[in-house]
Amino acid sequence: MTPEHAGQVLDIYQAGIDEGNATFETSAPDWLTFDHTKLPEHRFVALEDDTVLGWVAASKVSDRLVYSGVVEHSVYVAPSARGRGVATRLLDALIASTEAAGIWTIQSGIFRENTASLALHRRLGFRTIGSRERIGRHHGTWRDVMLLERRSPHII
Repeated sequence: MTPEHAGQVLDIYQAGIDEGNATFETSAPDWLTFDHTKLPEHRFVALEDDTVLGWVAASKVSDRLVYSGVVEHSVYVAPSARGRGVATRLLDALIASTEAAGIWTIQSGIFRENTASLALHRRLGFRTIGSRERIGRHHGTWRDVMLLERRSPHII
């Protein structure tokens, strides 16, 4: 993921936001904000020719040393590219990069209603570790967030 992908990445992010089951955010940030919060070595785009089909990116969960091996991720796929394995390929790339870097936990919070994302994550080795009920209001409705994590099998 490079600045040349910025417009398409943010458009895909906004499409996910607009659908209402991806995030509490109401608008995609500007590229500088997005770029600053995502770890450069753990973000990828799926391309078809010059078209971005989707993206995945990880962020630090804390500056504390004890959490240096824990990241939180997001994955978004363009509506026109769904059902083609794009999210699986993106998460596989993220898992490979985090494994190579010694990251021991990838975590995410996913709305309970986002059943496709929950199923995808479970297929790729994420497990549900809990839920946060009525954790926030989204367009006037209380939402639950499922907490998922993938622990590296290589880190003891």
